[in-house]
Amino acid sequence: MAANRLRHNNLEFLGNDLATKIILDTNFLFVPSQFHLDIFEELDRLCGEGNEPLILSSTLEELQKLAQSQSIKKSKQASLGLKLAEKCRIVGIERENDESNDDVILRAAVDMACAVATNDQELRRRLRNAGVPVVFLRQKSMLAVDGSV
Repeated sequence: MAANRLRHNNLEFLGNDLATKIILDTNFLFVPSQFHLDIFEELDRLCGEGNEPLILSSTLEELQKLAQSQSIKKSKQASLGLKLAEKCRIVGIERENDESNDDVILRAAVDMACAVATNDQELRRRLRNAGVPVVFLRQKSMLAVDGSV
């Protein structure tokens, strides 16, 4: 195992020598407002400074809808998520008729061979079953990777 990797159970924490494309899920963009954690700094620590955060157009649409929400908390989180999305590359993707946003993320991750950053337990399980690496919040204070990026 390379010196820049620390392995703990099935989690692999990577050093700064790997460029990685990472699709960010809507709930992942809420991490900074919920846990006061800089997700971009943490992604750099975890995957290296050459990582490329991606936002799918379907995720952007979901954030825009949530920003118009009646719930003040959701609306504020979504507005912050939209500001964070400006730091990411937007990837246009067509949603099939019966696809949920999670279905679109799974399909895009497999097609593009990228990791996904999410805290959604069900989506994490589906991604792991498909062999897609998952970045997630661990102990409310840092990001970790399930699988290898």
